Amino acid sequence: MDALEESVLASVWRQGGFAFCQLMRKCRSDPSMAEEAHDLAWEQLHLGDWHQVDCAWRDGYALACVYWAEELRRKGDHAEATRVLDMGLMMGGLAFRPRLNAAISSLSQASEPPSAVRGDDQLTVQVASSTSFFPFVLPPGSLQGPPMRTMAFPSIQKFLQELFAPGVPAILTDTMAHWPAMKKWKDLSYFHKIAGNRTVPVEVGETYLAEGWKQELMTMSRFLDRIYDPGDSTSRAYLAQHPLFDQIPELQRDIVTPDYCACGDGELHSINAWFGPSGTVTPLHHDPHHNLLAQVVGTKYVRLYSPELSDSLHPFSDPMLQNSSQLDLDKPDYERFPLAEKLAFVDCVLGEGQMLYIPPKWWHYVKSLSPSFSVSFWWRSS
Repeated sequence: MDALEESVLASVWRQGGFAFCQLMRKCRSDPSMAEEAHDLAWEQLHLGDWHQVDCAWRDGYALACVYWAEELRRKGDHAEATRVLDMGLMMGGLAFRPRLNAAISSLSQASEPPSAVRGDDQLTVQVASSTSFFPFVLPPGSLQGPPMRTMAFPSIQKFLQELFAPGVPAILTDTMAHWPAMKKWKDLSYFHKIAGNRTVPVEVGETYLAEGWKQELMTMSRFLDRIYDPGDSTSRAYLAQHPLFDQIPELQRDIVTPDYCACGDGELHSINAWFGPSGTVTPLHHDPHHNLLAQVVGTKYVRLYSPELSDSLHPFSDPMLQNSSQLDLDKPDYERFPLAEKLAFVDCVLGEGQMLYIPPKWWHYVKSLSPSFSVSFWWRSS
């Protein structure tokens, strides 16, 4: 084992992971031990609150994934090896991420090309240009107020002074035309080719607040099939708020982090993918970070409420959901929540090539009006 591996095992040992360390050292002479080590680390990741899992165990899990995947590859099971490596990227620490990515790249080169995909592989679906279409699918009262402020490729100084500093949401246009994603991502066969055999976490159900909502792991190709045939709202699949670009660097090369994310001398917190069929909904909630929501493919409706209206939007009391509203905008119960009925809001239909700046703590509801791929950039200000 190299110095990095020994360092990680020493850290796991200090966390009481004696059996894991012994198994990993046996892997040098008996690679079959890697699966047992992987399972032991997996158990440690799920003993309590995920956020309290020590980094040593996350790195240990990633290391076990590297060894087990190599053993699977030696046996010729490339699909399972790729799945294990993806789990290492999603659940493991950062120490072995370069090694995990390199192993996936090597597997991809050794595997057969993806099978042909269906002919109707264009992601874009036409949405009626007339706003008369939207009241049938949008929350009551939508698109009846003044239009949201729009800026065409504002300078950093203008963005900082007129939007960032005062905390004003706005649509930014002419900021994404140079992204390779603007052309590549309209063709689903591109995703089949780049990431068809990759494992991704997918939300299944109406929304994360709905009964029966769950998360599933599936290959990207299987998920893409759900784009074509989403089923009813209870079985709709949504790849939501996932750091897909950390997991699949080839896709990260198709986007560009906006310079606006440097405002406030803060740091980029995360870049997440939001990919799904028409009708996906993110219920009314707020986030603690500055957010640029970039619409690459398709169209979304977005409604925003000021942080000053938080009490009237009835946040959940549960600490896990206190950033979400009990008000279901699609089926509002104003007898139960009378204060919410007359609240002022701003809304828009966000089209391809547009970004929406959402300041921290602004409540927002999002609904896709077509198959859609969006990218969110979250950053903190100092």
